[in-house]
Parts: sequence; structure tokens; C-alpha cells
Amino acid sequence: MAPYSNDDELFALLKRDLFTAVVGDILDKLGFRRQFLPPEIAPLKNGMRLAGRAMPVLEADIYDDGHGKGPLSGEPFGLMLEALDDMKAGEIYVATGASLRYALWGELMSTRAQHLQANGAVLDGYLRDADAIEALGFPAFCRGVYAQDQGPRGKVIDFRCAVEIGGVTIEPGALLFGDREGVLTIPKAVEEEVIRLSLEKAAAENKVGDAIRSGMGAAEAFETFGVM
Repeated sequence: MAPYSNDDELFALLKRDLFTAVVGDILDKLGFRRQFLPPEIAPLKNGMRLAGRAMPVLEADIYDDGHGKGPLSGEPFGLMLEALDDMKAGEIYVATGASLRYALWGELMSTRAQHLQANGAVLDGYLRDADAIEALGFPAFCRGVYAQDQGPRGKVIDFRCAVEIGGVTIEPGALLFGDREGVLTIPKAVEEEVIRLSLEKAAAENKVGDAIRSGMGAAEAFETFGVM
């Protein structure tokens, strides 16, 4: 039986009792070995943790805004504002597809997402207004900070569509978990099993730590508890 009864309890459990290293170990054990996003995608501020459902957003660079023949030509930011307004409670804005020429996220987007009770943002690129986002306490994971604006340089061309970041496919509604050591996605089909086994492994690692602090050797501890 799952140790949670709904998504809110699941997200709270992940952030309170688990960390990405142990969840990643369990995913490896179950044969899911490409679940971590690239290590360059890190929390804006140490201590930020996030857990929620992915709301993927696809970006594209532009170079001649307003003169094309496509339906988004001349539309500032493309579908970005629509994507932002469509966020639901517990979701995480996941943006990819752009170059590293501009920021994909900022303070006002964080404010709107927070009002909608979204759980964070994961950006395969930069954000800006970093101090203000930190002050809001909004969990944001990114490749760094850079003030150059998206407006004349990029557009959102689709959202709630599958995206890929560093070889990792992220489907709409996928479970995401992040801390200072990375961001990973947990396949829906094995969510409950992964959480249960991760809690068991975390408890076993605590016992190993106690044993080693009491003088037990590393080899003996591994043989006794089966984790290290």
C-alpha cells in the first residue's frame, strides 16, 4: 500500500523524507537508468527542493519577429503567457528547446505561477530576476542566471507536449523531483514502487550510518545491510 493517498501527500513526502540520490539508486536498480536531467540544471539557491507534475513547454529561437508567415509571427513570447496561465496546482513549468541566448523565466512569471499554486520551474536554460525569485521562495532550477530578455529572441511554440532534455523524455504529468544534487523524473508505471523502495533504502542507510559511527567497517556494513 502506498504511503500517501494523493499527490499533495506524495510531493510533501518526497521533499520531507527523500533525496534524489536514493531515488536515483532505486530507479537504477529497477532498470530506469536515464532519469536524471543534465547536472547543469541546478537549484537557483541551495535548499530549494521541488516535487510535482510536469507541465512541459517547448521553446524556439526567433531572429526576425513579425515578418514570418506562421500563426505566431508577431505574437510577443508566442504561447508563453497562455502556457503560464494554464498551469494547475502542483505542476512544474518545464521549458526546453531554446538556445542559451536569453532567459526563459523571471520574477513576474514566478509570481503568477505561485498564485496558481504551481510547485516550481525547471528550465533547460537561464532565468533572470534571481534575487526577487529567491525572495518569493519559488523553487526554480536552471542552468544559471542571465538578464537578456526572451521577448525579441524566443517564443513558446507549444505546451503540454512531450519534451526531451539531455536524452530524458518528459511527458505531461510526469512526476519530477529535485534537490541540490539534481532533477529526475519517475515513470508513472513505477511511481508507487519507487517511493516505497526509496523509503526502505533511506531507512537502511540511516542504520548503516549509525553502525559505521559505532565502529563497524564499511565492508561489514554493506554485507549486513546491503546498502552503502
